[in-house]
Amino acid sequence: MPDTRLISTPTTGRYLVEPASRPGAPILVGFHGYGQCAEEMLEDLRRIPGDWTRVSVQALHRFYSPKTREVVGSWMTAQDRDRAIEDNVAYVRGVVADVRAGGRDGRLVFAGFSQGAAMAWRAAARCGPCHGLVILGGDLPPDVAAHPSLELPPVLLGRGERDGFYSGPQLEKDIAALEALGIRPEVVRFDGGHEWAPPFLEAAGRFLSRILTM
Repeated sequence: MPDTRLISTPTTGRYLVEPASRPGAPILVGFHGYGQCAEEMLEDLRRIPGDWTRVSVQALHRFYSPKTREVVGSWMTAQDRDRAIEDNVAYVRGVVADVRAGGRDGRLVFAGFSQGAAMAWRAAARCGPCHGLVILGGDLPPDVAAHPSLELPPVLLGRGERDGFYSGPQLEKDIAALEALGIRPEVVRFDGGHEWAPPFLEAAGRFLSRILTM
C-alpha cells in the first residue's frame, strides 16, 4: 500500500474590496457558497443595507461551472479536511491583515452563505476579533462547536422555509449547540428558499446597524 503524504505549497487567493463612502466604516467580509465566485457574493453583500467596506473572498479551489463555464470555487472537500481547514483559516487571516494594512480600521463582521457559512463561523472563532457574524443557509461546523473556550460575537442565523440544502432540523440542532455553549443567536426564518431573500437582507441590515453601535 502506498503512503499518503501531504505537503504545503503556496497558492494565490483572490478577493474583492468595495470601499465605504467614509473613513473608519465597518468592514463586512463575505464568503460565497459552493459553485459561486467573489463577484456573485459581492452583489449579495451590496444588498445588505448600510455603509460598509465590503470584502468578498473567493475560495481557493477554483473550477469551471459545468453550466456556465465561468470560474467558480469551493472551500474544501472531505479529502484532507483538517489540513484544508487550516489552509483556509490562514488565508482568511491574510485577507483581514491585508485589508487592515490598507488603512481600514473599522469594526469587523463576517458573513457566510451556504458552504461559505462554515468559513464565516471559523473566521469569527479564529480570525478575530470581530463584532458580528451573519450566517445564511449553512450549518455550524463541528470543529467550531468543539473549539475550546469558544468565543463568538453576536450571531444572526437565517433560513428560508423552503431551503432544500439547510434543513429546519439542522437549524434547530445548531441553535441547541450554540445555546449549550451559552451563545444565544438571533434567528430569522423567512418565506423563501436557499437564497438571500429580501426579509433576511432587511433583518441583516437591522442586526448590523444595532450591533455596530453598541
